[in-house]
Amino acid sequence: MCELLGMSANVPTDICFSFKGLKERGGNTGPHKDGWGIAFYQGKGVTTFKDAQPSHCSKVADLVSDYPIKSNSVVAHVRQANRGRVALENTHPFTRELWGRYWTYAHNGQLRDYRNLPYSRFVPVGTTDSEQAFCYILSELALKYPDGPRSRPAMFKFIKKLCDGLRQQGVFNLLLSDGDYLFCYCSTRLHYITRRAPFGQARLSDVDVDIDFAKETTPNDVVTVIATLPLTNNETWQAMGIGEARLFKAGQCISQF
Repeated sequence: MCELLGMSANVPTDICFSFKGLKERGGNTGPHKDGWGIAFYQGKGVTTFKDAQPSHCSKVADLVSDYPIKSNSVVAHVRQANRGRVALENTHPFTRELWGRYWTYAHNGQLRDYRNLPYSRFVPVGTTDSEQAFCYILSELALKYPDGPRSRPAMFKFIKKLCDGLRQQGVFNLLLSDGDYLFCYCSTRLHYITRRAPFGQARLSDVDVDIDFAKETTPNDVVTVIATLPLTNNETWQAMGIGEARLFKAGQCISQF
């Protein structure tokens, strides 16, 4: 399996603290040694860093964990390969353009019969079940909403139905963002925490690092972090239910499916 990390915030925020914990799980405190990636949205643009090397010993991951890139929406992933060889083209997250926006996706799990998933406009570059599922989802969206959706929340309800179908083919935990929204779907394990004033201290579980968020934030900040497993050991994370989806915007959960 793999591990996911996402962030939704109401102000541009860096994810250095959380990423320091995640990157240790990429071959050090966890078995996810087959590559890693992270995507930062900045306005309508997206910056992506990927490496097929284990994140815990990747110089690029060191850069990302120490350089405070500010973003309102982040999608990250550390990989334990099961479908597709260890290679950059098979490394999450994956990004495609739809309706003039970049969509970024990361998946944790394994699907059966994924080669039978239909796709049209969007074609996989690599050989993973994850990327084919992403191309399937986007192709279905393009068919249902050829001119784009009138209601994005209604569109995410449709995505939730697609995820329900994919979950019948195996394990399908997902993070999906278009820069404004962050959609999370739980097939087996996914946790989140929403931090807002009054902010306190947090301590990572995988490395001896802590932070006082009160010194790094303003009273108006709202930041939600989503992870496969909790990254800190002194905070209360919320576990999502099997088959549950949540939609975040500007740090707030605006829909629960």
